[in-house]
Amino acid sequence: MILQQSKDLILHGEFQTKPLKEIFFRMIDYRIGGYRIFPDKEMHQVVIYLLQTNSPLVRQNYFRLSKTFHEFEVIRLWEQPAETFLGAPGLLPFAVLSQTEDPEMVLNGVKEGIEDIKDTRTQNGVTAASAVLAGLVLKENVIKKILRRDIMRESVIYREILQEGRLEGRLEGRLEGKLEGLKQGMEIGMDQGVQFAKKEGTDDSGNSCRTDGFVFEGGTGFAG
Repeated sequence: MILQQSKDLILHGEFQTKPLKEIFFRMIDYRIGGYRIFPDKEMHQVVIYLLQTNSPLVRQNYFRLSKTFHEFEVIRLWEQPAETFLGAPGLLPFAVLSQTEDPEMVLNGVKEGIEDIKDTRTQNGVTAASAVLAGLVLKENVIKKILRRDIMRESVIYREILQEGRLEGRLEGRLEGKLEGLKQGMEIGMDQGVQFAKKEGTDDSGNSCRTDGFVFEGGTGFAG
């Protein structure tokens, strides 16, 4: 989960590898928590589903309880064109999960985008994040053939996951709890991500989020 804030707006993004009913209450829970701390700020909320599924839950964009009703945006990556992600450095890791019949070809496009990133730390983080997400749809040997392992090894994301054995074998079902780490590789793309989310839904404030943001996990507490 990622939160970013600007003067008038908070962006709340949730990444899901599988649909869960709990996410609907989670969205209103964070919205109320945001209002409690920042009553004058708008909050743009979006749930991003990473893996294709036929579950009707990925079509639901609201929470309803008696007379209480709350809406948020939903993005299903497999319905989005790869070009959307290949054009923004911070969104490159998600390209391989986009609308494509050839994720290996898309990963090659991601590699080219990574090579254009000048900042070494950002390049390392984006490479590692791309490898992790590619592991959901491609075999490990394919990923290693395309992405440079020496660059990945320099990433704190890669080292932490490797230490826990999460890159030894298949990565399916092992990504939970690690998506917060992708923020390091995505930070430069948050502005593009906000604009992408706005295209999928609406935002009355007309403001975009900057990178003076914050990240927190679980619960309802907010940290500024």
